[in-house]
Amino acid sequence: MSLRTIYSTIFSLAVLSLIVLPGCGGDAEAPKKSNAAATSSGVENTSGLSDFQLENGIGPVTEKLTLGEIDLAKASKGEKAFNEKCASCHKLDEKYVGPAQRDVLTRRSPEYIVNMIMNPDEMGKKHPEAKKMLAEYMTQMPYQNVSMQEALDILEYFRSVNPKK
Repeated sequence: MSLRTIYSTIFSLAVLSLIVLPGCGGDAEAPKKSNAAATSSGVENTSGLSDFQLENGIGPVTEKLTLGEIDLAKASKGEKAFNEKCASCHKLDEKYVGPAQRDVLTRRSPEYIVNMIMNPDEMGKKHPEAKKMLAEYMTQMPYQNVSMQEALDILEYFRSVNPKK
């Protein structure tokens, strides 16, 4: 074998290694594999929220609420609180500044509703459904200085007017 053949072979191998080897190490521009877990619905959870938070929102309610029969006295208090603090943006039967509320319990869990009332800022920043609503309505729901009891009363009002009682 001549010296020229050896140099030609070495050169060919060097060029080939420059082409092939970078492909073996992966592409630095390729997206990194996510640490996200699949939720119980089979959809990948990339939000960093727990399954409970995805279904029920982020806020003071961290476990399922126990709801009994509708308490009309609490519902009446909830209607008053809704009219004072919520009705400037929400109506029962029409989209307004925010979504209609009569059927909210067909779209959201009771826990989600209370967490949204109590913690709208963080919900709007971190919860995928709240982010979608913010994108649709283009208005961040403000915190209305609602106590937990008032939020539960508003929930009771929604339960009392819900078309699927």
